[in-house]
Amino acid sequence: MPRSAVLNLRIEPEIKADAEELFGSFGLTVTDAVNVFLRQSLMRGGFPFEIVRHKPNAVAQAAVAEAELLLHDPNAKSFTSMEDLRAELLSDEDDDV
Repeated sequence: MPRSAVLNLRIEPEIKADAEELFGSFGLTVTDAVNVFLRQSLMRGGFPFEIVRHKPNAVAQAAVAEAELLLHDPNAKSFTSMEDLRAELLSDEDDDV
């Protein structure tokens, strides 16, 4: 079937260059790759790959929650180095004795 429709796309120049390099390594042009994408989409009745919004796992969610609490804690301390943190922890142990 002759190609008679034109599709104009606006993409970032770096993305275009990277795509040309990637698809070129398979012997394809970006136009060829877009045609493969569109044909696969039509055959599958949607995107030919899963599209998801990744949700952080429980550990990451807990870390974010803890960080948010510390941001609003007037007694929270901030450290610029591990040495400062270690010194603070050791001074807290001395206070407990």
